[in-house]
This record gives sequence, structure tokens and C-alpha cells, in this order.
Amino acid sequence: MNIDTITLQCFIAVAETGSFTKAAERVRRTQSAISQQMTKLENLLGRPLLIRGKTFTLTPEGDIFLSYARQIFTLHREAIDRFKEPELEGRVRFGLPENFASVYLSEVLADFSRIHPRILLNIECDLTLLLFDRFKKKEFDLVLVKMNRPEDFPNGLDVWSEPLKWVGCASLIEANKPVPLVLSPQPCVYRASATKSLEEAGRSWRLVLSSPSYAGVVAAVKAGMGITLMPHTMIPHGLQAVDASLLPQLADTHVSLLKHRADNAAINTLEGFVLRRLKHKI
Repeated sequence: MNIDTITLQCFIAVAETGSFTKAAERVRRTQSAISQQMTKLENLLGRPLLIRGKTFTLTPEGDIFLSYARQIFTLHREAIDRFKEPELEGRVRFGLPENFASVYLSEVLADFSRIHPRILLNIECDLTLLLFDRFKKKEFDLVLVKMNRPEDFPNGLDVWSEPLKWVGCASLIEANKPVPLVLSPQPCVYRASATKSLEEAGRSWRLVLSSPSYAGVVAAVKAGMGITLMPHTMIPHGLQAVDASLLPQLADTHVSLLKHRADNAAINTLEGFVLRRLKHKI
């Protein structure tokens, strides 16, 4: 019994998106091809992996197989990356927001360093607007930035977009009292979005804690100090989004990757590696 990596990639995409259509868009194949791959995989394993309905969910066997599929596919990609260009070397200065590093990229960057040991990574975390200012001064080769509108960084490579959510204990929100907020210090894109949406809706607010650390914000919200806002996929275990009817609607958040040069193999390799791995995490 042989299972090729294309089949694994299709299965992972279906498991993570819950849709043949979205999976097809992710792996750049037709919906019928995805369906055929899933039937082929279930026949090979002799077990049902998917519960078919309006959206696709995993059977217990499918959930177990997903962990194997991710490990196999990751090792496959790492092997190709390692031996395709094993002699790559140089230095890459990479800037990104601290919350992205905490949630998405710590493992990714560690894997990259293991595969390409001769590429020296200099990584710094900061607020998006400060990262962008330093990028313009050429202090970074590559930066990951978040913004309210894609046109804020017109030369960036769009990575993903998703809704921002109010997060915290709904009981803290009272009709005639200021909304208690836990936010990053200025200049912060999320902070600006929070205060703007409240003020436009005529809601008063007060800042109960300001922290540049994602871990600090999460700890304060878990302690019941106030409400924050986060992209939907970054809401950690133990916290939940506030009912949308209680606070004003927030604009979507957009994430872009910016780089100065297109002719540097080390920078291009890190860019491609980060983009590939983020697609499987988000």
C-alpha cells in the first residue's frame, strides 16, 4: 500500500477547511480531483476518514490519521528543502509582530534553521507600524505586518485576511459603563481598530492594561480584567469571542509579507518556507 504526498496534501486541506471546494483552492486542484483522492485514500486504508455533510468533519480514524499525514508531509517538504539547496548561506533579518511569533511561527522558524543551518536568521518582534518604519530604513530584509486595509502596504504580498473578534468575558460589558480594554501600546493596528469602532458607535471605553506582549494580554483577559480583540484563528484555549451583538462590528485584519530584494536566494527561501507553513497553520 503506497500513499503519495499529493493525496496527503489533499486530505490535510480537506481536514483543515472542512470543504472540498476550499481544499481544491488551497492545493490548486479541481473539486472532483479532491473527491477522487479522498475516495482513493479511504479505500487504501479500508477505513472511513470523513463524515460527509454540509461541511466535512473527521471520523475518529480520520483524526488519528491526520496527525500522521501532517508529520509525513512535513518531513517530505523538509527533505526537499534540505537537499534541493543544501549549500544556501547568508543572513536574513526578519521582523514580525510578537503575537504571530508566539502563535504561528516559533516552530516554523526553528524548522527552517534546522534545514538551512548556514543561513543566519536575525529575528526581531515589534509592533507593526514600528516594523514598517524600520523596514523602510532597510533594517529588515523581510517583515510580516498586519493592517486594517490591504492598500496600507500596496507592495506587500497578501498572506491572509480574517475577521477580528472581541474576546473576553461578556459580563464585563455593561450598557452604561465604559468598556474595559486590554490592548497593546500605541502605535498598534488592533488598538486603533478597537477604539475607532467603539467611538464611532458612541461607546465609551477605558484602558485597564496596556502590554506589548501577547502572553501578557492573554493573561489579563483570562484574569477577567478586560476585553481585547484578536483575529479569529488566534483566540487561545480558555478564551472565547464575545457575542457580536454586544459590541460594534470590527473590520477584517489583513496580513502581508514585505521584502526589499527579489534576487537573494536566502531571503527568497525563507519567504517561501514561511508562506508554505502558514498555509497549513491558519
